Amino acid sequence: MSTIHPEKMIRPKRKITGMSAILLPYQADGQIDWTGFDGHVVSTLDAGLTPAINMDTGYANLIDEDTRTEALRRTQELASGRSYLGGVFVGDQSGADFNADAYAKGIQAVQSFGGTPILFQSFGLTSGSEDDIFNAYKTLAQHCDSFYAFELGQMFAPFGKIYSLDLYKRLMGIGNCLGAKHSSLDRSLEWQRIELRDQTRPEFLVLTGNDLAIDMVMYGSDYLLGLSTFHPAAFAARDRMWAEGDERFYQLNDLLQYLGTFAFRDPVPAYKHSAAMFLKLRERIATNQTHPNSPTRPDSDIEILKLIVRDLDTYLETL
Repeated sequence: MSTIHPEKMIRPKRKITGMSAILLPYQADGQIDWTGFDGHVVSTLDAGLTPAINMDTGYANLIDEDTRTEALRRTQELASGRSYLGGVFVGDQSGADFNADAYAKGIQAVQSFGGTPILFQSFGLTSGSEDDIFNAYKTLAQHCDSFYAFELGQMFAPFGKIYSLDLYKRLMGIGNCLGAKHSSLDRSLEWQRIELRDQTRPEFLVLTGNDLAIDMVMYGSDYLLGLSTFHPAAFAARDRMWAEGDERFYQLNDLLQYLGTFAFRDPVPAYKHSAAMFLKLRERIATNQTHPNSPTRPDSDIEILKLIVRDLDTYLETL
């Protein structure tokens, strides 16, 4: 790859494609808050973002098959023909073989409820050679009408892997692969993918998963973020500002980035508790409970999140 010059990559007035990983909320008794889930999916759709169900934000690695299926069923009904993504997660252990059958079953489930699959990595998928990984995706592509791939840094999950640019280019050559979520939290790696995309397949979506650099949309990324689940309408407003050349984009982006930097601090997986706290403060869900096996934040975070809610609400009221 040539030397990247990010300052030359900024794309004013570009229409941004926004996708948002949906939080799965819980009630005080530990049961899933399906009423809160439904409302959250609807508010995301109504904001103009594409919901992504059964992602890490929805505890994909912790919930059972019945819960995944119920989330898909409800989303299909709520979407009423609007598009959404469904995560395909295959749980395995280090050293496991690639389980094509388990992936195919998950793909079929998502497509049977009208969703587009996004394929989580697994130990079996990422542990082989680059040829092995590419051939695995080619095999799975045969089960998909269309799909999204997913690169995940190990700060998010131990089975994650960031692919080489050569392998990334080969994946872009799979015709029904519409794009790939990139979660390395590394701007340089993402800029390289944008440049490669522009040279190779311009319609391919580089979906930033960098909640610590949400301004990557300025450079040509689109997004599938966990952070956008905190406030879908604010992200949609920010995206419109960019498309319209409205300089208020920068202040709103800064407010959202402050939230992201706070919520996605170490340990990163605890951001889901931050999301629950934030949505509870906004009276969008009933409690700030999380899945019992998911890491939590201290209660002292609530006071800081209150200030961010206030600042965002105050700013949005001026628009």
